[in-house]
Amino acid sequence: MAVTVLVVDDSFMMRTLVANIVKSDPDLSVVGDAENGKIGCAKVASLTPDVVLLDIEMPEMDGLEALKRIKLSSKSKVIILSSVAQVGSPQAMEARRLGAFDVIAKPSGAMSLDIKEKRGSEIVKAVRKAAGLP
Repeated sequence: MAVTVLVVDDSFMMRTLVANIVKSDPDLSVVGDAENGKIGCAKVASLTPDVVLLDIEMPEMDGLEALKRIKLSSKSKVIILSSVAQVGSPQAMEARRLGAFDVIAKPSGAMSLDIKEKRGSEIVKAVRKAAGLP
């Protein structure tokens, strides 16, 4: 059975790019997406994904607030995928403190059109690891 993944990012383009990266692995399946943390939390409750790929900077509810709520109500593993979560940044450290499984920085800012080339394999490896796959 495929590992289920929810992609939460305010950019339609980024949601599409990240979903295509995830779908490139036959063991992974994208079950949905959301454009902000509020909708993302609702979809975590209804879809019960194994893994959530979560941006930080979003309208209505940011990723850190969504992470808090997801960790309180779900067993889903959360991987932060954000331009503000560079290694050692306050946001990355806070995400780890709140229970993020992993933190991956988008390579070129919020609209990282090169994400597949620069972070694609890292994203797939992190999702597989979060789901307990080799």
